[in-house]
Amino acid sequence: MIASAAQKVTRNIQKVIVGKEQSIQLLLTAVLCEGHVLLEDVPGTGKTTLARALAASLGCSFQRIQFTPDLLPSDVTGLSWFNQKTQEFEFRPGPIMSQVVLSDEINRATPRTQSALLEAMQERQVTADGASRPLPRPFLVLATQNPVELEGTFPLPEAQLDRFLIKVNLGYPSLDEENHILERFRAEDPLESLQPVVSAAEILDLIQERKQVRVEDSLRDYIVRVARATRENNDIQLGASPRATLALYQTAQAWAAIQGRDYVLPDDVKLLTPVVLSHRLIISAQAQLRGRTAEQLIDDIVSAVPVPVEA
Repeated sequence: MIASAAQKVTRNIQKVIVGKEQSIQLLLTAVLCEGHVLLEDVPGTGKTTLARALAASLGCSFQRIQFTPDLLPSDVTGLSWFNQKTQEFEFRPGPIMSQVVLSDEINRATPRTQSALLEAMQERQVTADGASRPLPRPFLVLATQNPVELEGTFPLPEAQLDRFLIKVNLGYPSLDEENHILERFRAEDPLESLQPVVSAAEILDLIQERKQVRVEDSLRDYIVRVARATRENNDIQLGASPRATLALYQTAQAWAAIQGRDYVLPDDVKLLTPVVLSHRLIISAQAQLRGRTAEQLIDDIVSAVPVPVEA
């Protein structure tokens, strides 16, 4: 059921986004895990378009927040206002009270406003004026970030980066894909006519189905060993947290289900380790001077940790 739904959503999104099948499936992996996604790449590669196409395909409520330095926390969470007709205070929900929230250029907001997302992303609730209000389910934050234009930005703290389930880099299209983009957008924007192919209720059922995907004990131990190896590496100042270990476990379940399997393979873990762990690690100054990146260190760790084999 998950594989069929994933194929429908992927085909629907690809009416707008040319190629990028793996990136689309990674976003669906986050949906099945009720996690959040950090889309990081240079301007114009389709980050916002992909997020909007996903929201349009899921049949969920959608809000977009353009993060700027003057954005206030109440602009995200909502605020109470005095209704002169009823002579009472009423709560006006902010855009975070939606099922799919696009946080565009999240690193342009001040740390105070960025922190307004922390509670929503982890506890799935918003506290405003002393009252806690639950967020709708499913709840997904898609945050975009430009890694090259750093003037006037506020880098996300490690505590907030750790709350993103995965980080996805889209990259530039191939020659054929870029030609196809020009042809597709020649007459009109296909995003305007995109229709939902699954409902919010179906997504909640799929989330429960994902939890039934089998992870053998030896493979679960492999996931833990990979995460622990990041904490024991001399080139890594801050390794993966237990939250990251759980994220790797859950995403492996979701990825296997999207591929049409009810069991996880070691290759699933290998493929997902960079997108789950790379944004959570702090590389030592010495390693950075040698030009080492988080992705390279993760590749070394995955190669070094013994892979479980079937008896």
